[in-house]
Formats: sequence, structure tokens, C-alpha cells
Amino acid sequence: MSNQVFKVVLLQALPASGKSEVRNFMAHVDGQRLKEEFHIGENLQLDDFPYVHMMRRIDNELEAMGESRIFYPGEEPFVDGRDWGTLCNLLNEDYHDLLNRSVVKPDSAAKLLFERIDRAGLGAGIAPRMGLLREEIREKLAVILEKEAREMLDEKQNAYPDSFEDKTIIIECARGGPDGASLPLTGTFGYQYSLPMFCPEILENAVILYIWVTPEESRRKNADRADPNDPGSNLHHGVPMAVMLGDYGCDDMEYLVSHSDKADCVSFDAHGRHWQLPIGVFDNRIDKTSFLRAEPAAWDPEKVAEVTAAIRSATDAMFRNYEK
Repeated sequence: MSNQVFKVVLLQALPASGKSEVRNFMAHVDGQRLKEEFHIGENLQLDDFPYVHMMRRIDNELEAMGESRIFYPGEEPFVDGRDWGTLCNLLNEDYHDLLNRSVVKPDSAAKLLFERIDRAGLGAGIAPRMGLLREEIREKLAVILEKEAREMLDEKQNAYPDSFEDKTIIIECARGGPDGASLPLTGTFGYQYSLPMFCPEILENAVILYIWVTPEESRRKNADRADPNDPGSNLHHGVPMAVMLGDYGCDDMEYLVSHSDKADCVSFDAHGRHWQLPIGVFDNRIDKTSFLRAEPAAWDPEKVAEVTAAIRSATDAMFRNYEK
């Protein structure tokens, strides 16, 4: 892989900050321009939102059967905050599957997903949940969710490239803490918990592209983009307000950068090592990206130029430390 492009970009920010819109923008930039101007190769994309969506689907179906919910009590945050680590472990597995082009052909994609969730939860210290459901309940769930789980698996495996030359793996996720919380965040909140949960193979190749919005702007844009008819969409899903306040009411990335032991980096200890991940900040506090949810033919050229300059400034900052 060319050393002129990032191997892994952790695309991080509060919900509705513009992460998916930036990904959509980059997907429509000419490949040569993308490498030369942004140090980003052809995108290979991983995202933990589909797992969040499926956890909610599982809970909703369990409730409809008269069973207890196991991930979310309702529209509120996780029952167990360590599930932020579950999501990181699922991304770790997706990363390894991608690099190894791992193809599986299970009889039931839903049952495979259940097994993966339990395994990822164990890695975060959570006892199995799907495997402990009564067999008849698990079987009914698998039938109901098979189509969605199969589509997820097919999409994942169909995206494997022939080569990783000049490719950049973009891993998208959002983290935060309760509204009004003091910094530093503790426990399972924020990037201080989730960044160390990523596997060493990701961290040793990673930079962070952080999209900066205020929690208030995040809530506004979340409400604007929410389409109740498309809850599984990256571009149009809405996060419940209780979660926006309980999990995303503040953001600790600025704190981590200001307390890093290296400028323009986020530093932390994990896996027996000290890490200093280069970071670039795209300031989206005044909205630059919502227009990117429209079809590319409708994009305003002046707005495209503004987004281009902002992303390039951030990726240049990332690359300066990446080279070192």
C-alpha cells in the first residue's frame, strides 16, 4: 500500500455531525484527487451503526413476543454501557475479516449475528445474552431477522477488494457522555473508553478524522435528518432524544487532544503499549455538510468547495504526524 494514503481513518464525532455525509462526499471524489488532495485511497467502509440498529430490532421483537429486552430498556441508552465495547469488538472482527477476505456461508445469517454479538460482548466483559435465550425464542428471532442479517453479511463480504493497494479503511462511530457531565469522562463513556478497545492492528495504522459540532447542533441535525420510514439508513436514521442526552450530551475528544502528550494527537495506553494517534479536526459547528444528503447532481459547487477545503485542512494535519 502506498505510504501516501492513510491505511485506517477513524471517522469520529457526535451523531448527525456530518460523518456519513463526509463519507458520501469522498465516495464521489475522483480517486486520483482523493489520494493527492486528502491522502485517502479508495474507501473501504466499516460502521457500527448497523449493529446498533440490529440490537434495537432484536429488542423490539423480543418485546413483541412478551420477552425482556436485553440491550436497550426502550428509547434510553444501553442497559450495560460496556456494549460500547461490544460495538468496538464487532468492528475489530469486521476489520480482520476484511483484511483476510473471510467468507462464511452460514445456514442462518441471523444466528451467526447472534453468535458474533455474544462473542463481542464477552470481549467487553459481558456474559452471553443471545445464547441464553430459550431455544424457541432464538429460533423465532432468527426467522424474523434472517433477511436483514443476510443482507448485512452479503454487503460486508461483497465489499472485499482484490487488493489493498492504495485503499483506505474508514471506520465510523460516534461516542460521547451525558449532558452536563464533567471532563474527563469515566467508565464506559466517550472516546477515552472506546479508543483503547480497538485492536492493535487497527490502532497501529490509524489516524482520527474528527468532525467537530456542539451537542446542541448535533441534536438539531439529528432531528432534521430523522426519517421514521428509514430507521436503518446511515444518512437518515434518528437517535432517540434520551440517548442524545444520556450518551451524546457532551464529547470528550477536545479534552483528549488538549491533554495529549503529543500535539495534534490523541494519546492513551492500551494492549501494553502507548499510542499517539494523529488527529485532524473538521470544524462543522456552522453546518457545511447537510447538503451532501441530497443526490450529487444537486450539490452546490460553492458548498462543495468549502467542504473540500475544510476536509483537506484536517487531513493535511493528520498526514503531517502520520508521516513521522
